[in-house]
Amino acid sequence: MNMGSMCSLNPPEEVELADMLCGLHPWADQVRFTRGGGDASGVALRIARATTDRSVVAICGYHGWQDWYLAANLGENDALRGHLLAGLNPLGVPRELRGTAVTFKYNHRDELSAIIDQFGDKLAAVIMEPCRNKEPDPGFLQFVRESTRRCGALLIFDEITIGWRLAYGGAHLKLGITPDIAVFAKALGNGHPIGAVIGTKAAMRGAHESFISSTYWTESVGPAAAVATLQKLGSTDAPAHVARIGSMIMESWRRHGESSRLPVHVEEGFPCLAHFSFKHPESEKLRTLYTQLMLERGFLAGTSIYPTLAHESDTVALYDRAIEEVFEEIAIALDSGNLDGAMRGAVAMSGFQRLI
Repeated sequence: MNMGSMCSLNPPEEVELADMLCGLHPWADQVRFTRGGGDASGVALRIARATTDRSVVAICGYHGWQDWYLAANLGENDALRGHLLAGLNPLGVPRELRGTAVTFKYNHRDELSAIIDQFGDKLAAVIMEPCRNKEPDPGFLQFVRESTRRCGALLIFDEITIGWRLAYGGAHLKLGITPDIAVFAKALGNGHPIGAVIGTKAAMRGAHESFISSTYWTESVGPAAAVATLQKLGSTDAPAHVARIGSMIMESWRRHGESSRLPVHVEEGFPCLAHFSFKHPESEKLRTLYTQLMLERGFLAGTSIYPTLAHESDTVALYDRAIEEVFEEIAIALDSGNLDGAMRGAVAMSGFQRLI
């Protein structure tokens, strides 16, 4: 940073990072960089459409804010805009993009088959997270891989969230399924802005033909942070650590939820993406009050936690004591019928829906 981090030429750290990523992923030959996950997903889709010269994309999961993705929420007429994925309003997305993005749910082979049957040689790509909260059904990813090959579409794995948390190099390496393109961000730079699109030489052909460019994509702090992050992740078993910490946190939620008789439901799945919910008609109020009470105890807490290497057992012990106190306080308010009186402010807005 002291030497100046902004230049329109490629920084040497970018070349080093590209070599590291291709070394970790022997199936990949080329890399394009961005400075964020939404941009990386958009670049991956632009490349896929340029390579295949097709327009339609099948999506599963959440992949960002851009027009290509929110086009999935453009219904058959304007009255249906926003009907598919709650919280993802496509206002501002051109109506003319209607029908260019179609959706299927994770593990639903029949939905993907119907898309391929309908669009056939118009399908440019299938973009999806290789997994989100749990392992795929046996044979599901193999089915997706074979289906895309048969119809000539590219398979893009979005590793932006699950990525390095489940396995060094990404979940797809652990699951044994090779995509045509993979996308990384978030954890790749340990918080510094960086996004990466890696792919086979054949799949990335469109990157050399379509105009894809941004001055800030050659800023050098992102690649430098990513190189340092990969070196750190390569020298420690981060997936095992975050799984252990996440498991401890999930057990804390279960134990104190039961002891306080609160309707706490700890979602089954990967501990590295631990989350719970309140199974109650007033769930949004309970969720809001939980965050408010945890803030009073020094914790910025939602109903999900993505553990890091910085989280240790002593941190979890402090958190566990706060959870015990907060769950008890919420239970008293709920049992007394004074939930509104216990609130410190308005009910928080809910998040958006995912295709999982």
